[in-house]
Amino acid sequence: MHADQIDVPVDVVTALVADQFPRWRGLPVRPIASHGTVSALFRLGEDIVLRFPLRPSLDPELLDDLRREQESARRVAAHVPLQVPEPLALGEPGEGYPGPWTAYRWIPGEVVSARSIGDPVGFARDLAGFVRALHGIDTGGRAWNGRTRGGPLPTRDDYVRRCLAKSGHLVDTSRLARVWQECRDAPPHDGPDVWIHADLMPGNLLVRDGRLAAVIDLETVCVGDPAVDLMPAWNLLPSQGRESYRQALGVDDVTWARGRGWALVQAIGALFYYVDTNPVMADTARHTLNAVLS
Repeated sequence: MHADQIDVPVDVVTALVADQFPRWRGLPVRPIASHGTVSALFRLGEDIVLRFPLRPSLDPELLDDLRREQESARRVAAHVPLQVPEPLALGEPGEGYPGPWTAYRWIPGEVVSARSIGDPVGFARDLAGFVRALHGIDTGGRAWNGRTRGGPLPTRDDYVRRCLAKSGHLVDTSRLARVWQECRDAPPHDGPDVWIHADLMPGNLLVRDGRLAAVIDLETVCVGDPAVDLMPAWNLLPSQGRESYRQALGVDDVTWARGRGWALVQAIGALFYYVDTNPVMADTARHTLNAVLS
């Protein structure tokens, strides 16, 4: 998927675990099929999942990011009504893998899809309950950091226009450009920034027995505009669930427009980038853009 990603062999993972965490030595290591774009996943025994960044680095920034992700998981877990990943360990670079990696408690469930949602309205309300709780966590006065999702939409204008220029053979970019202009020009968020997940994609939502059970992959958690967490209204939910999600969150027209814009930002960047390397991500992007246009 990425020009600079590396393969992570099972035997390397096994050796790193045995060397750095002797208490887990002997537990079987199994690769997990995943359509994620950031980490290679391995199941260690029955209760642990290991996450190895596909683009490892000795740059302290990556280590800081992984530590921040684990801090976010601990912070969020205490306040939300659904399971989130429980950090267990932070691994170090070693022979065969030049970067830090992480271990979390395994959460049973399957990645959500339109087919696995038993009740779209109930699912939307459950997801909204998680989002409300997340947005209600005290930020301690933090504000958007100037880098992540969650800032003013106009800061993404050049990016969106570059992605549209690369996607003319894949989607109706003329219509999307008009939608983008409407969303970009909506009044900006004028309230306090809140804690946001910032990547509520189908691949980051787990279901059991048709019900939402867990929200995973917290590496994008940050402080910013709450409209960012409206993306599931377009990347996943059918029309009935979309309206239920909006009602449960009490979203006004202006915030809804910004949420639509954030869904477009994510999808237009993913479509052309993953169209040949990650069909699942590309299909999600197509679904999102079609919903944005509907």
